[in-house]
Order: sequence, then structure tokens, then C-alpha cells
Amino acid sequence: MLLPVNVTLGVVLAVLLLVAASVAALARLDHARQILTAGTRAAIQLAAVALLIGWVVRSGFSYGFVVLMYAVAVRTAGRRVTRNGTWWWVAVPIAAGVFPVVGVLLLTGLVPLHGIAVIPVTGILIGGALTATVLGGRRALDELAMRRGEVEAGMALGLLDREARLEISRPAASDALLPGLDQTRTVGLVTLPGAFVGMLLGGASPVLAGAVQLFVLVALCAVQAVAVAVVLELVARGRLNR
Repeated sequence: MLLPVNVTLGVVLAVLLLVAASVAALARLDHARQILTAGTRAAIQLAAVALLIGWVVRSGFSYGFVVLMYAVAVRTAGRRVTRNGTWWWVAVPIAAGVFPVVGVLLLTGLVPLHGIAVIPVTGILIGGALTATVLGGRRALDELAMRRGEVEAGMALGLLDREARLEISRPAASDALLPGLDQTRTVGLVTLPGAFVGMLLGGASPVLAGAVQLFVLVALCAVQAVAVAVVLELVARGRLNR
């Protein structure tokens, strides 16, 4: 067992959370309260999910749980990207990135249809799509707000509105792919990701653990590339806006 679930673990986690919030407060990073809230929510949510997933798998509601994860991801990403009524458009890039990849994995048999496999794999992919969508959407909208004059100049030169927006926002939105790319490029050299470590702790061979981790990283690259491309197109067309 990697970590014993006992009082000591709870105390250490609480101290680490307080340290993170204190450093943020002292450095005036503006997120001290959010760190405390996020850590507390994570503890409550993981405890609830740990109990819920067992019941979901036994009851045959695995795909319903996947839909719930997707809905929460859409809501979370949408409100991060914009506060107005266009936030729900982020449902498109997340779905476009995740569901085709999951469909291929199920059809080829690489991921079995059983819920115990579908839930964690789909959850990893939805999480990756969420991060890419938020970063790509926010960066694109921020860039358009700061460089509005350049967009208008491009239109004055004959570019369509969409084309002018793409020229300005594409480089910034593309940066959303960097975290995933860096993780993939440095895997095994800088970090040992969760899937690899988890399988080793579960008794799998290093070769099998490495194959599963490679599959996760490459699938995430595909999901995030699609998500960023789609969210960029939505911003360029004005569907997602502020």
C-alpha cells in the first residue's frame, strides 16, 4: 500500500493545504481562499466518488456516470472561459475530443465495455479535454481583447472576421497544448505519471504499465488537439465570446 488511510494522512494533508493557502496569501496570489475550498471539495468529492463508483459498476449505470462526468466538465470549463450565456458551447470541443477516441477504443476492444474500465479511461480523457478547452478558450479570448485593433486592421485589409480572429488568436490558443506535450516528452525522465505508478503498485509488470501509460498519453494528445482546434474555431466565429 502506497499510503495508509489513517489520522496521520489526514493531518499531513490538512497541513499541506494550509501551507499552500498561506503561501498564496502571503505572496498575494489572490487564490488563497480558492485553494482551501478546492482542497476541501476534493476530499469530499473523492470520498463520495469512491463509494459511488462501486455502486455504479455493480448496478450497471456506468455510462450514466460517464455522462455525469461530461456534464460537470462542461459546466466547469464553460464558466472558466466566459461568464455570459455562451459558456455552454464548450460542450462541443470536449465532446469532439473525447467521444470519438472513446468510441475507437471500445470498438477495437482496447478498452472493455465493462464500467470498471470505461469510467477511469473516459474520466482521464474528459479531464484532459477540459484543461485544453479552458486554456485554449481563455487564451484566445484574452488575445482578442488585447489586440482588438489588429483584428480590425486585418478586416480593413480584406480578411473576413473569422480569418482575422484566427490570425490573432491561433498562436495563443495553441499554447494550451504545451502542458500535455511536455508531459509526453518527459515521461519516464522527469515524472512517472499516475497510470504507470498505479499499475506497478497493483502488481502489473513494468512493460504492461509502460504500455498503458503510453496509450493514455497518446490518447490525451489526440483529445486535446481536437479540443483546442474546435474551441479556437468557436471563438473565431463568435460563438464563444465575452
